[in-house]
Amino acid sequence: MTKVKSIDAVMLREMVNAGASLLEKNRDAVNALNVFPVPDGDTGTNMSMTMMSAVREINSRDFASAGDATEALAKGALRGARGNSGVILSQLYRGFSKSLEGVETISPLQFATALKNSADTAYKAVMKPKEGTILTVARVIADDALKQAQMEPEDFEALFRVILSSGEKILAKTQEMLPALKQAGVVDAGGRGLLLIYTGYDAILRGEHIDETSVDMSGDVKTETEFVDDHDSLEEINFAYCTEFLIQNINEATTEADIAGFRRRLNRIGDCVLVVGDLNLVKVHVHTNDPGKALQYGGALGEMVGIKIENMLEQHRETLEAKNGAASNEPPKKYGFVSVSLGEGFSKIFKNLGVDCIVDGGQTMNPSIDDLQKAVNSVRAECVYILPNNGNITLAAKQVAEMSDKHVIVLPTKNVAMGIAAVIAFQPDIEPEENEERMNEASQLVRTGTITFAVRDTDIDGLHITEGSIIGLNNGQVTANADSTHQVALELMDQIVTKDDSLITVYYGADVTQEDAEKLGEEIAEQFDFCDVEVHEGGQPLYYFLLSVE
Repeated sequence: MTKVKSIDAVMLREMVNAGASLLEKNRDAVNALNVFPVPDGDTGTNMSMTMMSAVREINSRDFASAGDATEALAKGALRGARGNSGVILSQLYRGFSKSLEGVETISPLQFATALKNSADTAYKAVMKPKEGTILTVARVIADDALKQAQMEPEDFEALFRVILSSGEKILAKTQEMLPALKQAGVVDAGGRGLLLIYTGYDAILRGEHIDETSVDMSGDVKTETEFVDDHDSLEEINFAYCTEFLIQNINEATTEADIAGFRRRLNRIGDCVLVVGDLNLVKVHVHTNDPGKALQYGGALGEMVGIKIENMLEQHRETLEAKNGAASNEPPKKYGFVSVSLGEGFSKIFKNLGVDCIVDGGQTMNPSIDDLQKAVNSVRAECVYILPNNGNITLAAKQVAEMSDKHVIVLPTKNVAMGIAAVIAFQPDIEPEENEERMNEASQLVRTGTITFAVRDTDIDGLHITEGSIIGLNNGQVTANADSTHQVALELMDQIVTKDDSLITVYYGADVTQEDAEKLGEEIAEQFDFCDVEVHEGGQPLYYFLLSVE
């Protein structure tokens, strides 16, 4: 094998493609490294979608220098950044690119220096950086890499031995740095994702085909989950219908090979195919002109729930109409709202409250920076408030605020219930900062409980949780576990409701009937007779109920 002493634009492109490919191949394994055993781990998905955007940019044309290629890489990563992990990854590439401006080919020492600058840039982008995360992994790798490159400034092979070895060591230590990771028995998902990217780089430098590259993640943890959709422009829409559904109660005779075969059949009738999960639950997404056939294929494997079919051509026409309206001569209004929503019911509530633009997304489907930026640009208002309604989207929203020419204020709402409370508190006749204070105060008064199912066996804070059992999260922490959604709901309400509260709202998910939701509402009203109880359709996936108390 020829020793590589420098990396040009062509080799860098191959390395980035390999890193993205290896991450995508192991995306579900990274998703599984969720602290809680809930079915919405999405770090692998967010990082992979961010990398795919970076890959599209660096593959878009030939570059005269490695420095130009890294600039495109950073631009693509930022445009497609999704979730906190994706935004941090984009900042790593931003720092990497800044360090290599004007560089024709990259030496080992320049590469290591760029890694150091990338880690420094990412740390600065996070207001309160936590150790034990992807930031720690990036920083320690960069420090060790720089020491190695200073000793052997012309040896990429030795440099990457150190990068991967250092990465595995610090990744294993993340459990000791964050108590939540230690309790769940997992390493940091973002750190693992970053190491997969670097492993892809190393494979190209060693002349190894990426399909032959494997990574031992047996000590990381188990299980799988979700995905993100990205509806592009009309010119790229070859298939009209975005089709999504879950397959549960899978037939006993079904095997992993059958699921792989199902994935291949979907690829024959459409594109943007994602089939993720295991023999307990499979999530399906495809763009196709024949959604009926996709449903037919899925029905052969088990029971289908959460079926959603959207006409993307119609959505595109509506987007064009909105843009044409935005280009009118009417003066902008003073205030506008962009809200992230994760269910049809919640979207209707936000629209009824006067929110201008709804961005589809949530736990398993974090919108990208580009998605949020387009939404902000579509609102003709002097001041635009963004409601992320998910802690994993807030960082992306803040990046949009920094990039926008408009006055954009991000309200740090962690769920849709907080977002609803914030919008209700809005007053159109007061100044932006006063409104921000009012809405933040109103949203912080809301306390929430969410109910879903466990995707693996685990022990958390004295609770012994088995795969498939019903679990309840009190403001994001698993605090209840039982066989019944109603039992878990009542346990959560016992933990959350106080004598000072006056309203409990039950938002039921896509897999819950209105009758069952109203029955739960009656049970809660009987137990907490000093509170008004309202029941509304939320339509959220994976979470049976979101319970709001204020």
